[in-house]
This record gives sequence, structure tokens and C-alpha cells, in this order.
Amino acid sequence: MKRIFPGFIFLICFYHAGAQSTNATLNEDYYHWIDRYEIKSGRIVPGFFTTVKPYKRDAIVKYLDTLATDQVFTSRADEFNRHFLRNDSWEWSKPETNESKKPFLKKLYRKKSDLVYIDMPEFDLHVNPVLYFSGGKDNRLDYPVMTNTRGVEIRGMIDRKVGFYTFLGENQSVLPSYVNEQMLVNPVVPHEGFWKDFKDHGVDFFQARAYIDINISKHMNMQFGNDRTFIGNGHRSLIFSDYSSPTLFLRTNVRVWKINYLFQLNRMVADNTKSANKSRYPEKFMAFHHASINIGKKFNLGVFESVVFSPQDSLNNNTFDPSYLNPVIFYRAIEQHFGSSDNALLGMDFKWNVFKGVSLYGQAVLDEFVLDEIKAGNGWWANKYALQGGVKYIDALGVSNLDLQLEANMVRPYTYSHTTQYGSYSNYRQSLAHPLGANFNELIGIVRYQPLPRLNLMAKAGYVNMGRDGTSENWGSNIMKATQTREQEYNNSIGQGASNTILSINMTASYMLKHNLFVDASQIIRQSKCDLAFYNNNTSITSVALRWNIPQRLYDF
Repeated sequence: MKRIFPGFIFLICFYHAGAQSTNATLNEDYYHWIDRYEIKSGRIVPGFFTTVKPYKRDAIVKYLDTLATDQVFTSRADEFNRHFLRNDSWEWSKPETNESKKPFLKKLYRKKSDLVYIDMPEFDLHVNPVLYFSGGKDNRLDYPVMTNTRGVEIRGMIDRKVGFYTFLGENQSVLPSYVNEQMLVNPVVPHEGFWKDFKDHGVDFFQARAYIDINISKHMNMQFGNDRTFIGNGHRSLIFSDYSSPTLFLRTNVRVWKINYLFQLNRMVADNTKSANKSRYPEKFMAFHHASINIGKKFNLGVFESVVFSPQDSLNNNTFDPSYLNPVIFYRAIEQHFGSSDNALLGMDFKWNVFKGVSLYGQAVLDEFVLDEIKAGNGWWANKYALQGGVKYIDALGVSNLDLQLEANMVRPYTYSHTTQYGSYSNYRQSLAHPLGANFNELIGIVRYQPLPRLNLMAKAGYVNMGRDGTSENWGSNIMKATQTREQEYNNSIGQGASNTILSINMTASYMLKHNLFVDASQIIRQSKCDLAFYNNNTSITSVALRWNIPQRLYDF
């Protein structure tokens, strides 16, 4: 079933395919530029749903052209951003501004955005180099921190029916001290999968993301491959984030009328250690539904459900349940019907463009709860939920290209965790939602300013109050720990355990030298105070970077 199903679907889709598009890679800065103009217009753009990311390139171009009639591109920086985004997906926009006046060696960079391209009715191809060189000083280390990435990014279409995307990158990094310390607790490189040691202090890892893309019909799209997903309009996602390593996925998205519906299956790594009698890492799966509807011209409401399950879990004697392949059904009902021990979550999200320049957003996630226990207010351990609320203010105080964002997140102890690693809301020992897991309150403020078309300034401040686990303890922050090892049944509250407060400030200036070629200068200040000496430290990191066709590498936790 697992092997046949994707291939069967692929053959059906290929037969009925129409013109299609690949995705714009997830990138915090890039996606902010896209989203800000809808907020600036004060209305929701029909057919474009910002909650489900990544966005398709053809949809981005159509969205920008639609907003151009709203006169939202009012400053020099706005016009620069519009041309940059259209040039980046020029196969759909065909802009004259993307033509190079002096191609390199007459054959390379004939388009500003592509090293090499082929533009034919039957074949479309874009090839670009990927480089990321950064170096800096961590005040707690006697050696420099650095990142060295070399890679290639390829995208294209065949007969304008089948799209394809590939990213390959070889990396060596010397990580900040607080990331190294986190790896002593959880031996994974944030955002990545398999890794190995590099020299005395570094890590070495290979990145590979790829997928094929097919339009089944005018309103239905399917993708199959290995990449990331992000659900939400905030800086964080409590539903599905891009924090963990890429996963194998089969994604179907339907956009019709005022409705967007996403159905996705993911294969994930349950743990990064092998058992004595197996050569593979243990695996698990997640089935995910998200439906949203535009209500009026300003409000979008979404609901979701997901289930994490394993086809081979000797502890719970699980089997692969083909019911989870049903794209329109309630997973909790399936669980109850078959007595399954799989981990199901459900919840909602919203976005409200209150008026021009201001947008409110939020999320709510329910893992487990009993209404009587909530009413009792006794802190029952299994009342597990997470909440998010935020506001974005575009062109704040009348200053062009000054954007403000304030966001609050809270996650109850033991949320996202389960009885085994096969049910925890994780992939490769990393959270599928918030990087901190659970048992915390968080407040984030972000200031973005683009005083010049090519210059972007960003300041991000975060405050976290969370509870840590002492030796052989489980107070509910580590979602990889089995819930049956919890410390108590009742009187559980956010921040229980060893109190840890984290104050972090990240200031970055980015200057675009050429299309998608940036120079970054950044300063990170992070103060962590905890009852446990291990988490009690102050860190200051100064760094510079040159990056080409790749987002900033952030360790934002």
C-alpha cells in the first residue's frame, strides 16, 4: 500500500495535468515582502491563501499583479520589491526588467535571476548556484563560528505539465555555543537530519530537497517529494512549522471559490538512533488536513486536524491504517472506531485584515483535553493545548516600509508529546511545531525597516519563560519524553520544573548586491537565566555573511 499509492496517484495526475508551477522556497524575509502588501491593501486577495506555505510562483505573480491595482507599491522600496519578486519568477511574469544589459561571458546571466536558463514551450529550466559563507565571534567560545555552504538550485517544467525542483547543498558549520549545548541534550543539528563531526568543533551535513509538481485540474494541485511546510501567518507556527528537517510528503491542495483545502501525508524519522536488529532509523507518518475559507473581504478562518502514527510500533501493536489515506475524514473518529493509540491533534487559525496596514492573526491547538477537568481548574496533565495571538502593523506610524509585529505564544506542559516517540509531534527529534517544544510562554517583537530599496534592517526581540527538566525528570517541556513518565497528575502549570527565562535580541542589516545576492551583518545577544546551571549563560555573537540564492540560517530559540 505504501509503495503503490504514490505511484498510482502520480500516473493519474500526469494523465490529467495542466500548466503548473513550482514553489518559492520558504524564506522569512522573502515571504514577509509578499505578505505585507496584502495587509497594506486592507483586503484578502481572492484565490491567495497566506496561511498555507510555501506559495507557488505563478500564484505570487498573479497576486502581485492583482495588488498593483490597489496602489500598494507606493515607495521606491515597494517598487523594488515588486520587480524583485516578479523577476524571481520571470517564467510567469515575463518582465522586461529581468534582462541583463551585460551577460557574463555572453552566455551566463542573460537574465538577472538565473545563471543558466532554457525557455521553450516544451521545456523550462532555471539553474542557480547556492553559496553561504559566514563567520563570526561567540563571546563564550575561543574559536570562531562559521557556515560554509556550496550547492545548486534547479527548477523547471516539462511540457508545462510537470514541474520539478531540486536543491542540493554541502555544509560545514561551527555552531553558536547555545546551539552546541542544546545538542548535548538532544543530539541533532537544528533544521537538519543526518550529520557528522567536522574537525574539532564543527558539524558536517548534506541538504537535499526535491519534488515534482502536477496540476490535476484548474483548481487542484499535487506535489510529491522531500521538503518543508509552514502553516500560519505568524513568526511561529503551533500547527506545522518548518523548524525540523525536510520530510517526504505527498500533498494535494484544492483552491475553489473562497475555500482552500490541503491534504498532506508525511513520512518522518521517529528517532535518530538505530535499534540493535535494524539498519534503518525508526519511521512514522503524519496525515494532515487543513481547510480555510475567506469570510467577506477581510477575514479568513481555518481548521485543521492531524494524526501521527506508525505502521510498525511493537509497543502498541500498530499496523498501517489505510483509513488515514482518506483525504476527507475526521482522524479522531477513526481512532475511536478502531481503538487506536495514535496521536491526533486538531485546532483552528484565523487572519483578520482589520483595516489598511493592520492585520490580526492567531492559532489554537488541542492535543488532549477533558472538559470537566478544564472546568475543575486543577491542572490535569492531559489538558494539553497551545495558543497564539499576533498583530502586524505595516508602514507603521506613517513611515514607509517600517513594519512592526508583536506575537504571543503559550503551550501547556506535555502538549505534542505521546506515549512513545512514534506518536510525538516530532521529526528527527525536532518539533513539528514550536522549536521549544512545550511548557512555555513566549512574547516576540519584530521591527523591519527598508530605508533604501536594497537595504533591509531587522530587529527581533524575544522573551521566554519555560520550565526545564532536571535529571530523570519530566515536567512536560521535552516532547520526546513519554507521557507516562510525567511527574504528577494534577497541579500542572506552564513553567513548572526548573524555571528558565530567555531574553534574545537579534539585529541584522542585509544589503542586496545583485539579484538574491546579499551581504548580512548581525548581532545576537542572548541571556538565559535558569535554576539549572547548565542553562544559565549569556551569549553575544557578532557575524557577517555572504549568501547567494539561500535564506539566512537562523537558530531562533
